[in-house]
Amino acid sequence: MQKIPIKKFLPGIAWFFIVLVLTCMPGRDVPKISWLDKIYFDKWVHAGMFGGLTFLFSWPFYYSGFTAQQRLFYFIKISLVSSILGLIIEVIQKFYVTSRDFELLDWAADSVGAFLAFLVCRKVFIKSAS
Repeated sequence: MQKIPIKKFLPGIAWFFIVLVLTCMPGRDVPKISWLDKIYFDKWVHAGMFGGLTFLFSWPFYYSGFTAQQRLFYFIKISLVSSILGLIIEVIQKFYVTSRDFELLDWAADSVGAFLAFLVCRKVFIKSAS
């Protein structure tokens, strides 16, 4: 089994902690700007955060010696884990974060971001390396 050095995953790990801090901020600390609500800015942010998470954890596989099929397998796992993490964070917000609630649309945006990043990784990191 091939191994990728942990240092290659440091950008993804750092981004994970940034996402965790941002999503676990109390609701009163999250800025409210009314016109941004009209363009669903919050959902775009969710998609970007979890898309970034998927992309950054997939990136090290691009430079690995893994076959295209192996990379695809890992990209699928990474995007699913990102989506599940979004669900877990929504549950944490509901029960443990002040002034925050579980929002199904936030989780949907997290999942869409993870899926879009998966598509990008599949196109860029598999097809261009083959």
